[in-house]
Amino acid sequence: METIDSKIERLRAILTGMGGVVVGYSGGCDSTLLAAVAREALGDRAVCVLASSETYPRSEVEEALETADRLGIPVTRIDTNELKNEAFIANTSDHCYFCKKELFGRLVAIGRARGIPWVADGSNVDDLDDYRPGSRAAAEFGIRSPLREAGLTKREIRELSRQMGLPTWDKPAFACLASRIPYGTRIEPAILTRLEEAECFLKRLGFRQVRVRHHGDIARIEVEPEEIERIASPEIRLRIAEKFKELKYLYTALDLSGYRTGSMNAVLEKEKAG
Repeated sequence: METIDSKIERLRAILTGMGGVVVGYSGGCDSTLLAAVAREALGDRAVCVLASSETYPRSEVEEALETADRLGIPVTRIDTNELKNEAFIANTSDHCYFCKKELFGRLVAIGRARGIPWVADGSNVDDLDDYRPGSRAAAEFGIRSPLREAGLTKREIRELSRQMGLPTWDKPAFACLASRIPYGTRIEPAILTRLEEAECFLKRLGFRQVRVRHHGDIARIEVEPEEIERIASPEIRLRIAEKFKELKYLYTALDLSGYRTGSMNAVLEKEKAG
């Protein structure tokens, strides 16, 4: 059975062989490990780019910049404009494709301007099991996924990050705010702002892994299963209800199944089943 040590050596070899790479950096566990190893292998030929927009909370952007600064990794920051793209705003089941298409196009342009041949994202082996329409855009632009090429799973990425002393080793998974909105409901700035404020409020209450799903007048909260009892306690429950009323939600619901990635894709599975 292949060891985690052999996989990290393969990752270093892959990055060295690329000769130069533009890394799509988000400050998450995956992209931070990729950025750190790329800088180690390629020095200034590894360019890390952080994209921000209204679909990405300001707190996440600030934390990503703080992490990069702490690790001594220079970051180029750009703003993306997916909210000007009607195909993205319409929020069909492949809206991620249009978002990634703009992002990858921008990263490829940065690479060309600097004479860097490759663009890389932080996709890993486990991502192959998820519904990710953005992977179609990656294929169109020839984006590399070195973590996946090295055979690294999410668990292994966290372990390597811990061994390397990266502060993101136990950082909760995160996806853009648009993923909280049901397919078919238009992605509007006002909704994104409400979701950002709602999730920041829950995090201030001490919930690390949290999602607030937008269903019109209803906000559906997902936390880790072991946190359900605490969030449903009288004091916290009432504070959340009051805050969410301020955010103009008529009803606030707690999902008893707890947090899970891609829960909005359940409707696609239902349609597929007939």
